[in-house]
Amino acid sequence: MSEYRAMMTQIDTVIHKSNMSVLRMAVLSSVVATSLLAGGAVASESEQAHAGHGSNVPAKLVQVVRDATRPYIDVNAAVGYEPAFGCVSGPDHGAMGIHYINSDLVGDGEVDATRPEALIYEPSRAGLRLVGVEYIVDSAAWTKNHTSPPMLEGQAFQFVNSPNRYGIPAFFELHVWAWRENPNGAFVDWNNRVSCEGQ
Repeated sequence: MSEYRAMMTQIDTVIHKSNMSVLRMAVLSSVVATSLLAGGAVASESEQAHAGHGSNVPAKLVQVVRDATRPYIDVNAAVGYEPAFGCVSGPDHGAMGIHYINSDLVGDGEVDATRPEALIYEPSRAGLRLVGVEYIVDSAAWTKNHTSPPMLEGQAFQFVNSPNRYGIPAFFELHVWAWRENPNGAFVDWNNRVSCEGQ
């Protein structure tokens, strides 16, 4: 409670010096008091953004992906996207699934959170289920116009050099598991809750 009194003394000083309105100061006092009485448990915006999609409030990028890809839950609506590489399994655990890639978006050398280069589907007895997306940017095209790796909503892309298992030139990539929770995080490449066994 002594922290509360000290904070209120500081607020009184600010009111006196700046002649702030009583209403604004009442709101500020209420926020400060709530924060102190809750033991300082008010989370910052950046902490909430890193909470991931397994929490009640998904990371901003996860929500952007959900909103942008909701029309593609049915794979038949994924016009412009074509399957590539078959179902991709992890080297020792987990999988990615089947990538449906839009080659026009891959080749443009840019990133747009609302237009992922690849939609990722998991094969199952009921058909293909949308589980996430992958943003893919050709490294050479990106570095022509940029000096640092691509980022979306604070999430840095990973660099994949060539030669690689896909037989394509070096690229930057970022997975977003927007439709299937990943116990290791929403932006990790391999998802232990995705399987290729259903194909």
